Amino acid sequence: MSNCRLYLISPPKLSAANFLGPLTEALKGGDVASFQLRLKHVSDDEIRRACDALRPVVQQHGAAFILNDRPDLAAELGCDGVHVGQEDASYGEARAALPKGIVGVTCHDSRHLAMEAAEAGADYVAFGAFFPTTTKEPKTTADIELLSWWSEMMVVPSVAIGGITVANGPALVEAGADFLAVSAGVWDHDGGPESAVRAFNALF
Repeated sequence: MSNCRLYLISPPKLSAANFLGPLTEALKGGDVASFQLRLKHVSDDEIRRACDALRPVVQQHGAAFILNDRPDLAAELGCDGVHVGQEDASYGEARAALPKGIVGVTCHDSRHLAMEAAEAGADYVAFGAFFPTTTKEPKTTADIELLSWWSEMMVVPSVAIGGITVANGPALVEAGADFLAVSAGVWDHDGGPESAVRAFNALF
């Protein structure tokens, strides 16, 4: 039994009305720690509409609703937290917008960036990509050993991301990841999102 939990990430493109069904199914499958809405190249209004439609469902199921990149909108829309990349808003800006919220930081494969984020006060650091992924163009490939090093050295939780499926997830759990961030591995799962979440929880 590990303490690892599931961190869902939205598909890269979605219509909130059509996605509500798969999201609700996934949340029925078992424990989900958080859900990140990650919409690139869309208007602020589209992000607002998607948040307003999806956030209540996520929060009703006891999961944290995290918005990617946009601390300003996360604060405005009642999100539980924000996830920032190295090219997005800084950790300081994110924390200022959400003083009590969750702030997570992408650290790619860098121990240095992760230690800086942890020292600044990040609630989690995200490493990846661990496996080939089609969801986004990964900037770096991370070694599984990075998770072991982090879990031995640091108390700030780590999130593993990048091409994670039920089949390749066990190695990351064994290495000490605190969360597995999964997108296509749930939404494109053969048995559907509910069975994918069930399978991940069985793995933990």
